[in-house]
Amino acid sequence: MRCPFCQSDDTRVLDTRLIGDGSQVRRRRECTSCNERYSTLESVDLNFPRLVKSDGSRESFNETKLRSGLLKALEKRPVKTSLIENSISKIEHKLMTQAEREVPSSKVGEWVMDELRLLDEVAYIRFASVYRQFQDIEEFKNEIEKLMKK
Repeated sequence: MRCPFCQSDDTRVLDTRLIGDGSQVRRRRECTSCNERYSTLESVDLNFPRLVKSDGSRESFNETKLRSGLLKALEKRPVKTSLIENSISKIEHKLMTQAEREVPSSKVGEWVMDELRLLDEVAYIRFASVYRQFQDIEEFKNEIEKLMKK
């Protein structure tokens, strides 16, 4: 690992710790040339299946887009960041365990709704209203009634 301060290739690891659900490793490093310390984050580089959108176009999975959608739905809601990260990990795991090389984006949308239903019912309704394109109050009412039955 090259030092970000002096660009030296000679660094050493001082400490290694697992982060979150164990899918990432944080390493504390020290440069032997300039003695500066810094942290690195290491995670597995996985090839996710491509997403097939409703119009037939294809795009690569984008974790930032997933996180953004969840955070918009959960805005100003009392949900811990660790729970959000856990949900993102679950969705990514589901995506990785699909046997297909291409997955409909609608399937990912349903997984997001499943996770939001568990995290926060208000956030779930927010996301569902946009995702399912609710047109009137009746559609909100029907979704809330479904939620209340469960």
